[in-house]
Amino acid sequence: MSSQDVLKNASTLASYNVLLQVMFRVLTFLLNAFTLRFVSKELIGVVNVRLTLLYSTLVFLSREAFRRACLSGVSGTNYSWRQVINLLWLTLPLGVLWAALLVCVWLWFLELPNQQTIPYYGSAVVLFALSGVQELLAEPLWVLAQAHMFVRLKVVAESLAMIAKCSVTVVLVVFAHEWGLYIFSAAHLVYTGFLVLCYAVYFIRFLGSQEAAKKGFPLKCVGDLLPSRPLIDWTLARLTWSFFKQSFLKQILTEGERYVMTFLNVLSFGDQGVYDIVNNLGSMVARFIFLPIEESFYVFFAKVLERGRDVRSQKQEEVAIAAEVLERLLKLVLVVGLIITVFGYAFSHLALDIYGGSLLSSGAGPTLLRCYSCYVLLLAVNGVTECFVFAAMSQEEVDKYNLVMLALSVSFLFLSYMLTWWAGSVGFILANCLNMGLRIMHSVLYIHHYFLPTQWKPLRGLLPSPLLLLALAVSTVVTALSEGVFCCDGGWLLRLVHISVGAVCLLIVFVTVVLTETQLIQFVRTQLLPRYRKKHT
Repeated sequence: MSSQDVLKNASTLASYNVLLQVMFRVLTFLLNAFTLRFVSKELIGVVNVRLTLLYSTLVFLSREAFRRACLSGVSGTNYSWRQVINLLWLTLPLGVLWAALLVCVWLWFLELPNQQTIPYYGSAVVLFALSGVQELLAEPLWVLAQAHMFVRLKVVAESLAMIAKCSVTVVLVVFAHEWGLYIFSAAHLVYTGFLVLCYAVYFIRFLGSQEAAKKGFPLKCVGDLLPSRPLIDWTLARLTWSFFKQSFLKQILTEGERYVMTFLNVLSFGDQGVYDIVNNLGSMVARFIFLPIEESFYVFFAKVLERGRDVRSQKQEEVAIAAEVLERLLKLVLVVGLIITVFGYAFSHLALDIYGGSLLSSGAGPTLLRCYSCYVLLLAVNGVTECFVFAAMSQEEVDKYNLVMLALSVSFLFLSYMLTWWAGSVGFILANCLNMGLRIMHSVLYIHHYFLPTQWKPLRGLLPSPLLLLALAVSTVVTALSEGVFCCDGGWLLRLVHISVGAVCLLIVFVTVVLTETQLIQFVRTQLLPRYRKKHT
């Protein structure tokens, strides 16, 4: 497969992933708004912080390293798919071990919630761990689908699973809200069960079909999905171990505030619930735009570039494509991040008031969302720079970077605790911003040194046009003044005036982007929007 074909497939995958994440976040957004009317914020805090942390920790530590290593390994010819499948099946026993360990920690070493207000906690812990192990059953199938760009499979599977989860949650919240944590445990089991079922049904029908033979699919029958000889390749296993050490530290950075809240008890369950809701609102764009782009273009960079090989000894046309794509991606996420920062600051209070009423718009809620708007900008840049760095690093460089991640993890935990003690829940976001800035610095330096011997300078993507910066600065001042004058205690008429002022400013910013960032617009049209891509192919 040529570099252009890989880029086309990665762009399609990113586009579908964006649409999928949009749907997920909208459904979660509506589901949270709905459940706020029926359950307490303490219950939401336990589910969305403690139990979700158990699930995410289990699946991340069990599969993340395998995913990164196998998706990198199969881009070359050094490993057979049988060896890759054998290695991926190790995620299941590893998941069982992590589940047993984490259940013991969650039940015996953490402060237990009040059984009168939050019943069935022990059962919920076991069921959430079981849902994580259940999801690992589909891991070999997920990697196969991702490596061969089966984008529609992922969209259909995760869409059906999410719809099923939301349906179960709504029905049980309305008709059996006294079940408490059982509601969310059952919904999560349904979600992971649907994922496994969809992937299994698809590959059972696909393997051995004429479509599989036409595509030259490496597996011929369902039996090839099971462990068999030859056994795992130890070079790939060592790369997995390197990524595992890194993923362990990355998990601490990714979910650091949840670990601090869970293990250090710096916030009550009610405050954790409010923080989590605000965090979900603030991260919506980061999750449904930036994360899918990062995941999809990691596959692109891993296939186009040869891991650990000097840039001068690689195919220069492929290096040129990688440099151009990296520059466009950096410009894209920076522009989107700046827009979110500018308009998120002025509309945080209004958004929370509409979404959750005084429960969210009073107290620290608006300040939290304003800070998160700034944090999104750092998330955007870091996602793209790290996806390139992780695809280009050699195994030795990955091992060295583990030391950097260790230092960042320790500093993040320390800063989270100290800043939370000083500034409350806002301290979590401040600590995240500091650590994200350090990660960006490391990645930028790596990219600079990587392309230094060449004529390509992809970091120019971090320089927006002066006219765009001026439009954003003016919009910041105008919308901030509008919020102070019209929002948010003067009734809906003044709120609509504030919204109108923001809409005009946003339109001006968009027009400025179209006029000054022509190469970026062309990249988005041809690579990230499927309807435009089809017209040009």
